[in-house]
Amino acid sequence: MSQICEVLKYEGDNSTFIWKHPSEDFNSLTQLIVHESQEAIFMMNGQALDLFGPGRYTLETQNVPMIGKFLNRATGDQTPFHCEVYFINKTVQMGLKWGTDSKVRYIDPDSGIPIGLGASGEMNLTVSDSRKLLVKLVGTMKGIAWEDRETGFTRSLQASFRPLISMAVKSNLSQAIKTGEFDIFEVDEHLEELSAELHKKIAPGFEEYGLTIPQFYLTTVVLPEDDPNFRRLRELHTITLQTRMIRAEATVRKTRAQAEAEVTAAERATELERQTTQTEIARREAERKIIASQAEAEATRQAGFAEAQVMQAQGITKKDYVEAEVQKAYAEGIGKMGSAGGGGGGGSSPASDMVGMMAGMKMAGVMMGQMDGVFGAQQPAQPASPPPADDMASFKAKVEKLTVMKEAGLISDEEFAQMKSKLLAEILG
Repeated sequence: MSQICEVLKYEGDNSTFIWKHPSEDFNSLTQLIVHESQEAIFMMNGQALDLFGPGRYTLETQNVPMIGKFLNRATGDQTPFHCEVYFINKTVQMGLKWGTDSKVRYIDPDSGIPIGLGASGEMNLTVSDSRKLLVKLVGTMKGIAWEDRETGFTRSLQASFRPLISMAVKSNLSQAIKTGEFDIFEVDEHLEELSAELHKKIAPGFEEYGLTIPQFYLTTVVLPEDDPNFRRLRELHTITLQTRMIRAEATVRKTRAQAEAEVTAAERATELERQTTQTEIARREAERKIIASQAEAEATRQAGFAEAQVMQAQGITKKDYVEAEVQKAYAEGIGKMGSAGGGGGGGSSPASDMVGMMAGMKMAGVMMGQMDGVFGAQQPAQPASPPPADDMASFKAKVEKLTVMKEAGLISDEEFAQMKSKLLAEILG
């Protein structure tokens, strides 16, 4: 007689994908408890009938419509058919190890040297279709796990899928390395992209059985250190690296030299621009001064012409102008001499008289020089005429005073000669 069970549930470890409840042929009032992250499949006579998600169920016709037609009330609500319940673990199984059963043949694309590589890693696995997994992999065994657990379990998923993994890795690892265009000695730096490439090749084989691989990792690529071909390949790799380093150093030196040359050229250009700017500023300043001087000279010349034209229109000649200025200067000098004598109360000294006269004479000389320019362009030179007797007497008196000043040490011989020449020029007109 079949065992009568009132409660069906699974509370085992999390490493099992499928577990078959040992009780069979239970009555229609049996309680079924399905925990979170589990699914339960009710099978009758080898057929997967109903699938239950997390919750508590009573196995009766209202809740299990697929088996209602099989229940026989005449036998005390006990089914005369063979019934089974399988629990499927839907959690992600983490860190499941895998590895190839033999070496992966790799031929170096540059040298053509063949070597054998070992590959292994880990992956995460979960059930995506419970019914598909149960139908395709489970027979009459107690369950299924990644590795062998105990007697009565079917062969492990690892054993079942090892050929699929080995074939995918052997077929695609070498090609992925070549496609990545990196050296075999740099493979550890590219494990992530190699893992992604292998994941795409392996995942479809698992999905066919209702399994999904969320993550697939290639963690180790074993290089054949004792293989003579590998040692030869390493030597060629060393030579290649040395050649690259030499080329890289040459490129760095060339780039550095170019950079220094560009910096030097930029500095020279900057200095040249600065000098050019300074030269241009100086040139413009000189032009400005020249223009200002020319304008001032032109203004002075035009003023002189205007004054000369006015005097000419009034009938005043150069000689008249000079005589007037000489007399004016002489009068100013005599006035200064007189004021000096009056201030002392006892007559002026020859030296003080001569100082006053010299001041007046210098003013007259300046005016004569200015009028030379004014009248020089307006009137032709007049013939010299003998000086009047009064002028000669005045001239002698002035020369005598100059002589006194020279003897007193107030003026030098050169200054005496210059002043005497000016007095004579004033007299002669």
